[in-house]
Amino acid sequence: MHRVGVVGISWRSQRSGLINEMTIARDDRAERLPRLAAEIGARELVYLATCNRVEVTFASDGDVPLGVMRRRVFGALTGRTPASGEAEHALRAWQGEGALEHLLLLAAGLDSARIGENEIAVQLRDATETSRKAGLLGAHLDPVFTEAFRVAKRVRPLTEGRVGAVSLADVAARLAHDHLERRPGTVALVGISPMTTQCARQLARMGHPVLVVNRTVEKAEALAAEVGGSACSLEHFRQTPAVVSVLILAAGGTDPILRRADLERLAARASSGEAPLIIDLGVPPNVLPEDAAAADVPRLGIEAVIESSADDRERTRMEFAEARAVVDAALEDVRRAAAERLVGPMIGELRRRYRRTALDGVQRLVDKELSGLGDAEREAVTRWAETLSRRFAHLPAVGLRELAFRAGPSAVAAFLEGADPQLARELQAAAERSGIGLEPENDDAMETA
Repeated sequence: MHRVGVVGISWRSQRSGLINEMTIARDDRAERLPRLAAEIGARELVYLATCNRVEVTFASDGDVPLGVMRRRVFGALTGRTPASGEAEHALRAWQGEGALEHLLLLAAGLDSARIGENEIAVQLRDATETSRKAGLLGAHLDPVFTEAFRVAKRVRPLTEGRVGAVSLADVAARLAHDHLERRPGTVALVGISPMTTQCARQLARMGHPVLVVNRTVEKAEALAAEVGGSACSLEHFRQTPAVVSVLILAAGGTDPILRRADLERLAARASSGEAPLIIDLGVPPNVLPEDAAAADVPRLGIEAVIESSADDRERTRMEFAEARAVVDAALEDVRRAAAERLVGPMIGELRRRYRRTALDGVQRLVDKELSGLGDAEREAVTRWAETLSRRFAHLPAVGLRELAFRAGPSAVAAFLEGADPQLARELQAAAERSGIGLEPENDDAMETA
């Protein structure tokens, strides 16, 4: 596990500009990810980019310090060398067991801006499939993500339906609803994405008129038919905007969807004189803040949506204590399995060593002091010696398991330093024959951001 790490930036940093800078366009990822892996020195890699986080999970080729990996990831994704301390300040990092814990919490929706949301599990699956197709998912990362998805599946029944809003799309819908309660009217949703689709469904259930806007009008018409709304093309909406009270955007692409002139035309249509509220969920922004300010149109960006969800995070966290317990139990299972993989071959060698010692002693006895024993008596003594050797090996076997489970490989290595040199060499050789060495492992959950 110590070669597995995670480096990334999320909504917690309140630095959406850097998230945008580190986001690789979806269409470019298949080609870009192998180069990214080579640039940071990773043999395996999964790249996750959402509206509020970018994270790189990797299996390194060697023991690369997290501080170095932070700077490598920063430089590879931004195309520039970080200033002194910039990467350490901006990016969070986990390694070993800490990386696994983070990924379990992430897949379960317990590390999201809106605790309990389930969109992240789908996004994470898409990211792993992209890496699998690129040949970047192997023996180190595949079991880690398999465990993460297993935990997410177990957690979902515990979180689903427990709170009213469980994703940023739900938060955006709530903000739109609050505005529409004060100023009734139509809500326009620009772009067909999971977030706008969820907003459309939720706002329609609340009884608000919905207009779906998209470059491809056929896709807009399909969603509009589902929610009982209307549809139009993006080009038509730009040139002849409808009268709307709220505009929610979550479209892909790197260029703004609506510019200052578009916003001015939109605001001019408002019969009340009050410009519509823009809720921009796009990363990068679908409406530039400076364009909204110049057109005198109120805009809430992704940071504001995240901030509005922060008030009830602690309450929600308490409601999901049972889900957190599932993650903790999974972590303990993984730690015990890792400890067994580490010391299992060593315990087998230890038992063989005790048995050889016991049988050698019995052979010397029957050759000298007990030479008068018959075959039956010799067999009985041999069986007794074998049983006794296993009993003697039991206590150090239990101790090795617990040491590996509670303190990790470095503690096992320290234990062997004080053992009989020949025994230590035999146990180390047994571990290496199984492909598991006693390299030091950093089990810190996180370097400070």
